Amino acid sequence: MKIRNHKKALLAAALVAVASLAAPGFASAASPNAAPRYADGKIRLDRVPGEKGYWDKPGATSLVEKGVNVAFDANGKLKNIADAAKVAPFQPWALALYKFRQQNNFVDDPMKVCIGSGNPRQMMTPGGVRFIQDNNYQRMYMIFGGGNHVWRTIYMDGREAPNADEVTGTFLGLAVGKWEGDTLVAVSTGFNTRFWMSNGGLPHTEGLTLTERFKRVSKDVLDYEVTIDDPRTYTRPWKAGWTLRWVPGDIQEQFCETGRE
Repeated sequence: MKIRNHKKALLAAALVAVASLAAPGFASAASPNAAPRYADGKIRLDRVPGEKGYWDKPGATSLVEKGVNVAFDANGKLKNIADAAKVAPFQPWALALYKFRQQNNFVDDPMKVCIGSGNPRQMMTPGGVRFIQDNNYQRMYMIFGGGNHVWRTIYMDGREAPNADEVTGTFLGLAVGKWEGDTLVAVSTGFNTRFWMSNGGLPHTEGLTLTERFKRVSKDVLDYEVTIDDPRTYTRPWKAGWTLRWVPGDIQEQFCETGRE
């Protein structure tokens, strides 16, 4: 009788062990390449204590609608100008402006005179980005090493995104965020028109709304997706996306220089 009970106990322990292996999150917790988490289970987009690192090496050279296959050089210039209409669902005026910028070698690119760039362009600019998660004040800060070395705030306190016509437009807009599972979703409104959304010269108006999704799929990979909604510039909302890689070390200090006296 005791032997049978002992066998039942061993069988029960084995079943518990198998179940724990199959339980959601077990493999991620055990994997050395799993995305790190806080004690409460929330994902970390930034480094863990005692670690150095940031996100860089963006897998995009210019902003283009998902599913579109066109060739750009490293500066965002189309290798075939005939592909311009494929890049995004342009309104006629926006396509004409985009082609003008492409064909004139981006002579009026605001970044050339150290004027800030838009959110998607910052995410594709080499130089790196760090997320600073301030859980006490319910904010997320993003520190950029590339381009103009700017920073932005995402408010995580439950507020609603303001109507674009109700706020003074800025280069990075006003962003409100929330977590959808392990994905940080940030909605930004209230932009000015003094920047380019991409190095390739994509235009926009003050009616622009950006919805960005940041997901750390592993320790070394960050997925970035952005939905561009600007009915004055594009015939419908459209999406673009790419990945960034984790780079050990610190973001390098740099300064914007125009090359003018």
